[in-house]
Amino acid sequence: MAETRTPTFIEIPAEIIIGVPKKKIDYKRLFFIFLGLTLFLSVYYMPQWPDAVDPTGKHFVLTKEGKGAIALFLLASTWWVFEVLPIGVTSLAIGVFQSLFAIRTAKEAFRDFMDPSVMFIFGSVVVGLAFTKSGLTKRLAYKMLEVVGEKTSMILLGSCVVTAALTLVMAHTAAAATVFPILLAINALYGEGDKQTKFGKALFIGMAYAAGAGSIITFLGAARGPAAAGMFKEFTGRDIGFFELTKYMFLVGSVMVAIIWGYFMLFLKPEKKQIPGLRAKVKKLYQGLGPMSTNEKIVITCVIAVVLVMSLQSFVPALATLDRASIMLCSTLLFFLMGVLTVKELEEIPWNIILLFSGAMSIGFCLWKTGAAQWLAINWLVMFQNAHWLVFVLAIATFVLIMTNFIMNVAAIAISLPVSLVVAKYLGVAPDVIFYASLATAGMPFLLLIGAAPNAISYESKQFSTGEFFKHGIPMSIILIAVIALAVVSLWPLLGMPILTK
Repeated sequence: MAETRTPTFIEIPAEIIIGVPKKKIDYKRLFFIFLGLTLFLSVYYMPQWPDAVDPTGKHFVLTKEGKGAIALFLLASTWWVFEVLPIGVTSLAIGVFQSLFAIRTAKEAFRDFMDPSVMFIFGSVVVGLAFTKSGLTKRLAYKMLEVVGEKTSMILLGSCVVTAALTLVMAHTAAAATVFPILLAINALYGEGDKQTKFGKALFIGMAYAAGAGSIITFLGAARGPAAAGMFKEFTGRDIGFFELTKYMFLVGSVMVAIIWGYFMLFLKPEKKQIPGLRAKVKKLYQGLGPMSTNEKIVITCVIAVVLVMSLQSFVPALATLDRASIMLCSTLLFFLMGVLTVKELEEIPWNIILLFSGAMSIGFCLWKTGAAQWLAINWLVMFQNAHWLVFVLAIATFVLIMTNFIMNVAAIAISLPVSLVVAKYLGVAPDVIFYASLATAGMPFLLLIGAAPNAISYESKQFSTGEFFKHGIPMSIILIAVIALAVVSLWPLLGMPILTK
C-alpha cells in the first residue's frame, strides 16, 4: 500500500500574492511642480509688457528674453521654496529652460555654473572638510563649549557671536564653512542623534543669519562691500573709507546678531535648558585629543595665509588684482598636495549645495543681462518717487533685500543704486544713506537658501527645510527693515552721516 503523505504548505509572503504596494502619490509635490510650470509658461507666452520709465523719461524695454527670465525666476523660486526636486536639480533646470526656450544660449547659461564665485564657495567648503578631517573641528568645538558652558542659550549665543566675529576678517562664505563642522560637533553632543530639534534649527539657521549680519561691518566680510563702494565713487566721486564703513555698520550688524539670537530663543527655544555634565565631558574630550597634529598645523597655516592675503587686498594695490576664488582655491591645492585630504574627501563634497549656487549664479546673470532686473528695479522705485523721503529709502532697501534673495547681492545693488541715486536727487536724499541702507539689506538675505552661501551651507545640516528657512526669514526681514529705519532716523545722523540735502 502506497504511503500517504501530508501535503506541505509553503507560506507565501502577502506582498507576492497581492503585489508590491503602490507608491503613495504626493499630490502636494505635484501641485507645486505644476504651479511652477504654469507660472513659467503663462508669463513666458504673455503679450509684451509695457516699458519701464525712469524719472528722467528714459524708456527701458522688457524684451522677450527679459520676460522669459522673469518667468524662469518664478519657476525656480517656487521649486526651491517647496523643494519639489533636490535643490541642485532645480538649478540644473534653470540652465535647461534658458536653452530650450531661447532665453539665453546654452553656452551662456551653463558657463555661469563655473563662475569664480561658485569656485570660491567650493574652496570654502573644502576648508570646512579640511577642518573636520584634520581634527581641528573637534578641538575648536570642545574649546568653545568649555568657555560658553552648559546652557543651551549661551551655546546659541556663542555660535552666533563667533560666526559674526569671523566675518570681520574673512568672507562670510569661508566663515560659515569654518564654523559649520564645529556646529555639527556641538549638535552631536546635544544627544538627539540625527533627529531634527529646535536647538538644531536655531543653531544652523542662526549661524547663516549671523554670518550675513557680521559681513556688513567691514569690507572683508564679502565682495559686495568693495563693489558697492566702487559704484558709489563712480556716481558721487567720493571714496568710502575702510573704517568709515565700520563706523556706520558696526552697531547695525551687532544689533542684528543680538536680535537673531533673541528671536530664536523666543520662537525656537531649545528643548533642553542645559546639557548636564557637558563642560566636564568636553574638557575630558579635549584632553584626549592630545597635542596638535601636523595636519592641524598645516590647515591652520593655510587658512591664515589665505585670510591674510584677502585682507591685504584692500590695502596693497599689487594684491588687489588677484581673484578671491583663486586665492581660496590655493588652500584646496595645498590640502591635497600635503596629504591632508584625499580623493575620498573630494567625493564627500556636498555637490547638491554647489549646484544650488551654480543655478543661482545662472538665474542672477540671466535677469541682469536680459535687462529684466533693471526693468523690475525702475518699475519698483518710480512708484516711490513722490513719497516721503524715509519711505523712499526703505523702499530701496526692501527692493535690494528681495532681489538679493534671488540674484547676486552685487548685482542687486548694481541695478538699484543708479536708479535710486537719480530719484534721490528729486527728493533731496543724500546718496550716503542710499548706499548704506542698500548695503545692509544686501548682506542679509534671510528668505532663500540661494541668497547667500552661508544659507546653503547651513542647510547641509539637514536640521530644517527650505520652507522653515523661508518662514523664519519673513519676520526677520521685517525686523531688519525696522532696524534700518531706526538707523536712518536716529543712529546714522548722530554719527555724522548726511541724510538730506535740502
